[in-house]
Amino acid sequence: MTRKQRRLILIGSGMAVLAVAVALMLNAFRDSIVFFNSPSDVVEKHVAAGTRIRLGGLVKTGSLMHGNNLSVRFEVTDGKNGIPVNYQGVLPDLFREGQGVIAEGALDAGGTFKADSILAKHDETYMPKEVADALKRSGHWKDDYGRKAGASAGGAGK
Repeated sequence: MTRKQRRLILIGSGMAVLAVAVALMLNAFRDSIVFFNSPSDVVEKHVAAGTRIRLGGLVKTGSLMHGNNLSVRFEVTDGKNGIPVNYQGVLPDLFREGQGVIAEGALDAGGTFKADSILAKHDETYMPKEVADALKRSGHWKDDYGRKAGASAGGAGK
């Protein structure tokens, strides 16, 4: 075997190993690449209890209840389905009913989402593109969201 052939075999083997590594990595991240799941996504996918996900939607009006030791219970809805959420900790300043929220955590066996962090929209006109898309899919998008979001949502409301 000539020196040139050995070099080509070495380069080809290296590329094959790299391709296998990239394929395995992408396969491992297949389900976690999505920024969040709407309540309808969680119901349709039959997410198993204990699986860590991000749940996004709107805080259902009238569902927010404060308890002892900074515990909070509320419902996240996309207008079609809703999932109860339990959280213990300080809520973001802009967290309130009727606004977009993303909760990180896992479902328990009873179907309640146990959140360990809560993300709220960052100002009055912003709505995450994913939340806006989920609201549009469920038919609960209001045209005034788009007018409010305009420039600050980077086209989310269009």
